[in-house]
Amino acid sequence: MLETSATVVQVEGQLTLVKPDQSGCEQCQGKGCGASKLSQLFCRTTRQFQVENSIHANVGDKVIVSIGDGEILKGVGLIYALPLLLLIVGAILGDNLAIAQRDLYSAVGAVTGLAAGFIIIKLTLLRHGRNRNRPFIARKVSEE
Repeated sequence: MLETSATVVQVEGQLTLVKPDQSGCEQCQGKGCGASKLSQLFCRTTRQFQVENSIHANVGDKVIVSIGDGEILKGVGLIYALPLLLLIVGAILGDNLAIAQRDLYSAVGAVTGLAAGFIIIKLTLLRHGRNRNRPFIARKVSEE
């Protein structure tokens, strides 16, 4: 599990808005991979995330937010890699099926592959639901 500490900002039923206590993960506290510096460069405002609130945390509670180890990689693969892969496959198929005007057929094949990728993403999200890989509040941080 990937975990980070956060503060509950707003509660809306089973969903909660949380504000991370740091911009890096617990592994390096923003010192190792550079994600902290990158987020400071592009995100000037404090980020807030919507997570599942199965433990019924209240506003102001310090909590640990978790997400499964492979969930981020699955999401990246679905959202970025699949459309890119289908774009390339479509361009290659369009080029190979072309009798004349290979560039035109490649472009049409690429756009068709990209559109197919987005349609597959949409159908996958509709079928499995948007909440399937959502981060969740694992526990409250104990006050010591």
